[in-house]
Amino acid sequence: MDASKVDPALVERFIADKWDDDIVPQLVEYIRIPNKSPMFDTDWVKNGYMEDAVKLMEGWARAQDIPGMQVEVVRLEGRTPLIFIEIPATSTETGTDCVLLYGHLDKQPEMTGWDDDLGPWKPVIKGDKLFGRGGADDGYAIFGSLAAIQALQQQGAPHARCIVLIEACEESGSYDLPAYVDHLAARIGMPSLVVCLDSGCGNYDQLWCTTSLRGMAGGNFTVKVLEEGVHSGDASGIVPSSFRVLRQLLSRIEDENTGRILVEGLHAEIPADRLTQAKRVAEVLGTTVYDKFPFLPGMTPMAEDLTELVLNRTWRPALSITGAEGLPPLSSAGNVLRPQTSVKLSLRLPPTLDGKRGGEVLKNELLRDPPNGAQVTLDLEKASTGWNAPAMAPWLEKAIEAASLEFFKAPAMYMGEGGTIPFMGMLGEKFPGAQFMITGVLGPHSNAHGPNEFLHIPMGKRVTASVARVIAEHHAASVRGETIGVAAVAGGAERGEHGCC
Repeated sequence: MDASKVDPALVERFIADKWDDDIVPQLVEYIRIPNKSPMFDTDWVKNGYMEDAVKLMEGWARAQDIPGMQVEVVRLEGRTPLIFIEIPATSTETGTDCVLLYGHLDKQPEMTGWDDDLGPWKPVIKGDKLFGRGGADDGYAIFGSLAAIQALQQQGAPHARCIVLIEACEESGSYDLPAYVDHLAARIGMPSLVVCLDSGCGNYDQLWCTTSLRGMAGGNFTVKVLEEGVHSGDASGIVPSSFRVLRQLLSRIEDENTGRILVEGLHAEIPADRLTQAKRVAEVLGTTVYDKFPFLPGMTPMAEDLTELVLNRTWRPALSITGAEGLPPLSSAGNVLRPQTSVKLSLRLPPTLDGKRGGEVLKNELLRDPPNGAQVTLDLEKASTGWNAPAMAPWLEKAIEAASLEFFKAPAMYMGEGGTIPFMGMLGEKFPGAQFMITGVLGPHSNAHGPNEFLHIPMGKRVTASVARVIAEHHAASVRGETIGVAAVAGGAERGEHGCC
């Protein structure tokens, strides 16, 4: 069967029923499990929540009627587990060609601010939204991946061999994943298409594909000035405040008036095609670029120009302070000049900037010549390189556009994302000939990592159907010999400077 003969109405109906009858109930149970990523639950093995999530997904996958499918939980010594699923090709026409589908099952921590009737581990369905931590980021990935393949098989539509990888430490920087990819290299083979369901969407009305991801450098930054706390009336004016010194040092990195990162070594040139895409995104989304965030009354975004805001979010470095220690609660804060202040830094990096280099630059700037001889340390926890997509093959561009028109009745859109998926950079290096479809369901107000996170169920259904269509088109392109090595010609230096997705 040719990909063009796949009936989109049948795909849509099958996937809608699968989501309603099977996937949503599974996600409800998954949300109940507080399987925080290892960075946020150092006793994850003892606590057992990660294992609960693995068992839920493994059990569901094994119950699916997919001929020849092999499901395995791979466990390397001292590492988080990984679910590995292999589905054979429906025929020998595609040879060793392969589609790799990726997701993760670990979650961000609880965060405060949830509505009274909601909570991170309390699944609640309101209308077409499923609230709770992890459903959209990224628990639905394994369910959507297998449902997309089942939708094709229901019609007898052919597909190449498919590999599904579900890791368990993405929210901690995917530090275990390279070991698993190396361990499973022979079984994975050389995928010509990578599908990642861990990204965002600008709205719920179109299929969105991610063209770039920022990198990240971050860790715990501490300024210490005393051996112990002292009376603030006695010491202030003589002993420098650790908070003030910390503030001085952060001003080396960030302009506190504008938020611009001042260190030129943390910037990178923005490719011309990404500038064009940012302008198009700004035109389509309008003020949704910023009003999707829960601004307080009277608050304004960091710039008025919408294109500049899109570029700020996707290609420019930006610093956030995501935690602090050494500051007592207000209810018990006495008149004490504190001995030290610590903050957790999260520095987003341009997609093409080497993450380790970014971490070194950050460390050098913060630690050199501390004011008044203060004791300054930076414990880097993350240094992840971002990702910029290779040139898109004509077959994939056509498939994505067709999927968006069929299931959304609107053209596909392409944009960079501000977050980091370490897996993408690693896969780009290991498989330079692969094409990428990076998409997801994290749209306006879905608030991944924050309070009131939700999965937009209709978006999940349509994204799943779109993946099915692209996998079908991949088979047709593979038979025509159009999938192998398409992006390899771009090479290392040029790769990512053209095309999208």
